[in-house]
Amino acid sequence: MVKYVLIIISMVLVNNYPLAQFLGICPFLGVSDKMENSIGMGIAVTFVMALATAVTWPIQQLLNRFGIGYLQTVAFILVIAALVQLCEMFMKKNMKSLYKALGIFLPLITTNCAVLGVCITNIDKNYNYAESIVNAVGAGLGFLFAMVIMAGVRTKLQDQSRIPESFRGVPIILITAAIMSLAFMGFSGMISV
Repeated sequence: MVKYVLIIISMVLVNNYPLAQFLGICPFLGVSDKMENSIGMGIAVTFVMALATAVTWPIQQLLNRFGIGYLQTVAFILVIAALVQLCEMFMKKNMKSLYKALGIFLPLITTNCAVLGVCITNIDKNYNYAESIVNAVGAGLGFLFAMVIMAGVRTKLQDQSRIPESFRGVPIILITAAIMSLAFMGFSGMISV
């Protein structure tokens, strides 16, 4: 139980995908303009990460059994793409407002390197099935945490009129992300799992 808690804390603070490992930057920067969108995207990514891990871990065991583990990336990408399509169809039918709010960024979960990264990390760290699921949920919660913080900061920045003209828009967002990343570097070495 303690190991599971350490894995979650590690993935949220120490190994945060967008802020410490720079994975999943596209939706992190693109969708974090509003709090509702950030929360929706964070939950969707967390769900896809957990579901993708639940499916890819057994597939990797099967690939290893047949001696074709080198097909890992191809198999994982196909599984992730199929899962995201299923999630997109579900959201389009049952969560229309969130589906419209996420827009183009929902299909981007398919190409979100953080989802593929968590599946491969689980295999590389030799996590068992339960540890892999916990790691994926922790990575998703870390992604959600980073998205919510960024949305809060961006909301405050939009209200600021004292930002120099040359820093408005994308430059201030990138600078903000860099400063947040530096702040999260303060957690490095805190937990070793």
